[in-house]
Parts: sequence; structure tokens; C-alpha cells
Amino acid sequence: MLVNIILWIILGAVAGWIASMVMKRDAQMGALANIIVGIVGALIGGFLFNLVGLGGATGFNLWTLVVAIIGAIVLLFLIDVARRAV
Repeated sequence: MLVNIILWIILGAVAGWIASMVMKRDAQMGALANIIVGIVGALIGGFLFNLVGLGGATGFNLWTLVVAIIGAIVLLFLIDVARRAV
């Protein structure tokens, strides 16, 4: 159980960091923000991929990382849109 939590934190950190570099926000985000964005991005990505029938992410593998990165990019995009609207 503890190992799974640690793996999710690592996956979240990597996915959030890659997404922040893609969205050019790396300098604005710290490690904790990258972890949170990556984990929430994994949830969003899993939901979106299941919605279009591509299958969500299960386990700790490359496909899970790709889904998490795409979800994190979507999350950062939505945050940018919301900030511009305010």
C-alpha cells in the first residue's frame, strides 16, 4: 500500500514536471505543485481517455505516464483559461 502511494507521488511529480515544461510554466511551479498537477492530471486523463474509449491508465507503466501527462496539460490549460477570464 505504501509503495503504491510512493509510486503515485513519483508518477505525479514526473507527469506534472513534463506538463509544466510543455505549457512553459516550469519556472512558476515547485515540486509540490508538480506532484499535485500530475496526480490530478492522471485522474483527468484517465477520465478523458475512458470517455473516448482508449482505456484509462492502470498500474505503473509508460501508458499511465502518457495519460497523466496529457491530463496534466489539460489541467494547466484550463487553469490558464480560468486565470485569463478573471
